[in-house]
Amino acid sequence: MVHAKRCLAYHPHDGLNCWRFYHLSLQPDLFGGTALVRQWGRIGTAGRQVCELHHDAGQARDALARQLRAKRRRGYRDRTVG
Repeated sequence: MVHAKRCLAYHPHDGLNCWRFYHLSLQPDLFGGTALVRQWGRIGTAGRQVCELHHDAGQARDALARQLRAKRRRGYRDRTVG
């Protein structure tokens, strides 16, 4: 069983008035696999959402780590999700 893992990153850019968020979560799917759910957009909006299905939790965790590294390189900062 996969425990839901959630990560939230935000990108503050005061000069451009452009505050963005990127939310990643791992969730079990109905077929025994794991889904990586990515949601992003401007803070204060619903944003967009994509669900990537993976055969096992290890693949999903690797995909989550890759996405998080890419966002950190682009200036996103981690935020704790309760």
